[in-house]
Amino acid sequence: MKIMVFLHGTAIMHNAGLNKTPSERVRQVQVNEATVHDYETYIPVGAAYEKLNNWHNQGAEIQYLSSHTEEENIEKDIRVLSRYHFPEGHVLYRHNNETYAYVAEKALPDILIEDDCESIGGEKEMTFPNIQSDIKRKIKSIVIKEFSGIDTLPDNIEDLKKFT
Repeated sequence: MKIMVFLHGTAIMHNAGLNKTPSERVRQVQVNEATVHDYETYIPVGAAYEKLNNWHNQGAEIQYLSSHTEEENIEKDIRVLSRYHFPEGHVLYRHNNETYAYVAEKALPDILIEDDCESIGGEKEMTFPNIQSDIKRKIKSIVIKEFSGIDTLPDNIEDLKKFT
């Protein structure tokens, strides 16, 4: 089983979001709060690393989808994931003019977990809504509120497959 999780806003966030509500975090992005672009200092949203480690320990292959397109920022994502003990997994990202949907279609996860992209324009910025219809049928989509975390998702990956 492959689980793809979007990184920014879903699994990790800017450090000024610590102890803020999801709505306050969205506002910080909208007003371009300074730490939003300090990718090296990103922190987990809630206990995302625990949830992902739990699924990984049940046999899931974890894939991370980054919003970045430049190698130097991907390397920062990898360092953040390592610092907070996220499970190993490929950090996927857009090359050239690829879309998130294209990257997800190539990786073909069984489950795609992403946030609703409230801070940057909503559904049109999301991955799953833009995936080709024939491929959509092969992927279970789970959408969470941006910056709310994945902590409340089922612990058991069999339950996660059925989650609505």
